[in-house]
Amino acid sequence: MEAHPFATAPVDSPALESLPVEPLLTSEFDADPAGVYARLRRTYGPLAPVGLMGVPVWLVLDYREVLEVLRNESVWRRDVRYWRARAQGRLPRDWPLLAGYEVRQTMFMDDEEHLAARHTHQTALRPFQDTQTPQGWELRATVARYADELIGMLAAESGTVGFADLGAQYTRPLLLMVTTRLFGCPVELGDELVMDLWRMLDGGPDAGPATGRALAAMTRLAAHRRARPGDDLTSYMLLADPELTDEQLGRELFMNAVYLNDITGNMVLNTLLEVLRGNATVRRSLSVGQLGETVNRAALVNPPVANMCFRFAARDVALGNFWIRAGDIVSPSAAAAHGDLMAIGSSHLVGSAVSTRAHLGWGAGSHQCPSAARELGGMLVSTAVGRIFDHLATAELTLPADQLPWRSGPVVRGLRLLPVRYELNGGVGRGVAGAGLGGGSHRETDAMGDPVGSGGDSQLKGLLGALRRLMFGGK
Repeated sequence: MEAHPFATAPVDSPALESLPVEPLLTSEFDADPAGVYARLRRTYGPLAPVGLMGVPVWLVLDYREVLEVLRNESVWRRDVRYWRARAQGRLPRDWPLLAGYEVRQTMFMDDEEHLAARHTHQTALRPFQDTQTPQGWELRATVARYADELIGMLAAESGTVGFADLGAQYTRPLLLMVTTRLFGCPVELGDELVMDLWRMLDGGPDAGPATGRALAAMTRLAAHRRARPGDDLTSYMLLADPELTDEQLGRELFMNAVYLNDITGNMVLNTLLEVLRGNATVRRSLSVGQLGETVNRAALVNPPVANMCFRFAARDVALGNFWIRAGDIVSPSAAAAHGDLMAIGSSHLVGSAVSTRAHLGWGAGSHQCPSAARELGGMLVSTAVGRIFDHLATAELTLPADQLPWRSGPVVRGLRLLPVRYELNGGVGRGVAGAGLGGGSHRETDAMGDPVGSGGDSQLKGLLGALRRLMFGGK
C-alpha cells in the first residue's frame, strides 16, 4: 500500500505505455486461459501489463487486488471519461470494445449519479424479486413453465432419447423468453437481440453496429411502454423515475439485457457443464437439492464474466508491483482471481476454507449487482438448472470437456454450445427427480400458467432457429 493517499508515481517507475506488452487474446489464451493467467502472475505478480486488441491495459490477477479495485470507488472509477488515452484521442478509431463503453448507463456512472440510478433499478426490480407479490410469484411460475415448454419441444423434436445442444436449445431461448416477458417486449424484438449482445461483448468487427441495433431496439421498447404502460420492468422503471427519456431508459434496458441474456446465460451453462463433466462438489450439492450452493461452486470454477468491466485510476496509486498513473485503464480478472483464491484457500487471507459465496459472479463493492437483481439472477439460474435436471434421467457430454468450443473474448469465456446425449424421464413436464445424478433432486413448484401468454411453438421455433444460426456461424 502507498504511504500517502495522494502520493504520485515515482519518476523512475515504468508507465503502462512504455512497457512491452504481450497480446492477451491469443491461441494459447483460447485453449488455456488459466495457464496464461498463471504465467502472467509468475512473471509480473498480482498485476500484469497486457495488450487488448492493440491497446495496453493493466490486468489485475490476484483476488486481494481485484477486491481492492472493485471496492475502492474513490480511486477506481467506472466513468469512461476518466480514461486518459480516450481523452487524448490515442485509441484506434475502430477499437471494438469502445462502442459498449460509450453507452452511458448505470454501470459506467460514479458517485451520486450512480446511486440515483441504482435506486431506480432497485425500486423497479423489487416487485419481481419479492416472492410474496403477484409479480414475483408470476415471474417464477413463468420461468419454470418456459423451461418445461423448451424441454417438451426438445422431446417433440428429438424424442425422449437423443442429442441436444443445451445452449441453443435450452439456456439461451429460455433467457430470451424471460427477457421478453420481464421487459414487456413485443415478440418481434427478441430474435436478433441475443446475437447482437454477443457481437458487442466478443469485440468482433461488427461490435459497433450490433451495439447500435440493440440500443435502438431497447429505445423503441421504452417509447412503446411509455405510451402503453404495463406490469413489466420497463413500465416500473418509468414509474420509479418519470424523468427518464426514452434514450436513457433504452440504455438501462440494454444493460439489463446484457446481464439477463449473456451473463446469466453463462452462469447457467457453466453450472450445467460442471455437473456434466463430473465436478464432485457441484454434483453433490445438486443431488441434495442445494441449488444455490451448486451455482456458487460452479461460479468459483468458471465465473460468468472472466474479465470484468474496466476501471480507470482517478489518481496515481500503487498496485501489485507497479505504480498506476491517473487515467490508466485497469481490467479486474474474476477468472484469474478465482484461481488465486482457490490456490490460497487455506492461507490467512481467506481463512481455513474458501467460502463458495466469495465468487465474483455478481461483482463486488458499490457497483456489484443490486440485491434485487442478484436475487432475480439467482432464481433464474437455479430454476434453469433445477428444471432441466428434474427432467433428465441421464445426460453425458458428446465431446470431451477440453474440446468444447468457447467464446474466448476480452470479457466473457462462454460456451458456444453444450452438446449432450440425453434420456428424459418418462413423464416430461411432471418435474420428476433426475435419477441420473444419484440421490435426491430439487423440485420446483409446478407453474400455474403465464399471465401474458407464452407465444406458443411459433415463438420457440423462431428463437431456436435464430440461435442455431449464430451457434453454427450465421450472422
